[in-house]
Amino acid sequence: MKKFLTAAAAASVTFAGMAATDSHAQTVGVSWSNFQEERWKSDEAAIREALEAAGATYISADAQSSSSKQLSDIESLIAQGADALIILAQDSQAIGPAITQARDEGIPVVGYDRLIDDPYAFYLTFDNVEVGRMQARAVLEAAPEGNYVMIKGSPTDPNSDFLRGGQQEVLQDAIDAGDVTILDEAYTDQWLSANAQRNMEQILTANDNEVDAVVASNDSTASGVAAALAAQGMSDTPLSGQDGDTAALNRIARGAQTVSVWKDARDLGRRAGEIAVALAGGTALDEIEGASEWTSPGGTTLHAQFLEPVPITRDNLDVVVDAGWITQEALCQGVENGPAPCN
Repeated sequence: MKKFLTAAAAASVTFAGMAATDSHAQTVGVSWSNFQEERWKSDEAAIREALEAAGATYISADAQSSSSKQLSDIESLIAQGADALIILAQDSQAIGPAITQARDEGIPVVGYDRLIDDPYAFYLTFDNVEVGRMQARAVLEAAPEGNYVMIKGSPTDPNSDFLRGGQQEVLQDAIDAGDVTILDEAYTDQWLSANAQRNMEQILTANDNEVDAVVASNDSTASGVAAALAAQGMSDTPLSGQDGDTAALNRIARGAQTVSVWKDARDLGRRAGEIAVALAGGTALDEIEGASEWTSPGGTTLHAQFLEPVPITRDNLDVVVDAGWITQEALCQGVENGPAPCN
């Protein structure tokens, strides 16, 4: 990953290519994989804001965690006149026919947050390998020794392995020194909390609760892990996540989660809207401001842009409050004598 853009810079970038936009109002179709997750509401609001600012129209569909439904959703968005597509892929492999259809129709595609391993799709995300590093660093600081459990994301989402790779980079020295043992690890189908909880319960049972730390790959999986740990009186076990979900940030304030790597969805959504409009107006992939060529693990060269994440711990909870991401009331609910600003 060669080139990064800070969140602040991402919010302020002006597209040289925006001037190339056609005179008619653009329609941008957004295909969500699983809109029921909390974080996508923030992404959607930011995408809408960017499209509205550009005079473009927003249309969308929710695949409800179904790969087959996503394919029909995208076909419907194209039929509704989408000039560009933003796709949060449910399954990076199954999405292929939709990308082929978009290419055949001359409709540009933004692969949103999750890799679509096709050079036709512009890849926009945060640096997920670095997210994994940040998760592991925070947990390793809290638990420099012991038995670790790795609760991964969905097996159909390439981000799961990007995260896991970054986590391993940080933990490897401690593993080699014999300080840390990876006790077990499991993928979490569809990133669902219930699946993560079931995985964690099974691991705890199989290992007589001899677990010292859990590296969970997002806040949804962390929620399930936290429930499993709480049932065993182990809520103080170091635990990671990402996305800055309200419940996760509250767990950090309460001491039931160590870190949530915050990827400001408002910046990501805004950029996606801007890029989609620019591409629909004829801007070439290599003319998008902030883009660089990047080679995927599968060997595909894509045009991509990676935004910078921020790890949120008990030491800097004020960052998300000051940014207007969460209210102090929501952050500090049920917290007594906690870290700033909950003290």
